[in-house]
Amino acid sequence: MNARRRTVLTAGAAGAAALVTGCGSSGDEGGGGDASGTPTASDTASPGTFPDASPGGEELAATSDIPVGGGTIFKERKVVVTQPEEGEFKAFSAVCTHAQCLVSTVSDGTINCPCHGSKFSITDAAVEAGPATRPLPAEQITVSGGAILLG
Repeated sequence: MNARRRTVLTAGAAGAAALVTGCGSSGDEGGGGDASGTPTASDTASPGTFPDASPGGEELAATSDIPVGGGTIFKERKVVVTQPEEGEFKAFSAVCTHAQCLVSTVSDGTINCPCHGSKFSITDAAVEAGPATRPLPAEQITVSGGAILLG
């Protein structure tokens, strides 16, 4: 019975090792990431990205696409980019801090949430009108050569 128990345990351990190996990535198979599982620049590169830009990332828009005194919402990235003053660009999360709805418009100097009416300043995302009580979190952007890059 002991020999049989060892066989079952050995087979179980071998199966677990195979499962772990199968789920891992050597980095050569397009699975992405380094040994820690963190995506690397080459893994996240896609059209509209600039992996060699320093710093930089995915291109969101041209600077000319963001109106002065207003902003643009990038729903797919859940980011809003504003231009409070000519040449001054800011980026914030487009997810409202009140109920996690996606903001829908930028007008009259505020970023506006359609769910409950919260409004946030285009300058620093401070709450201009509730029910939200916390500002929108800032997002990292880089302006380079007329392009706004996320990250």
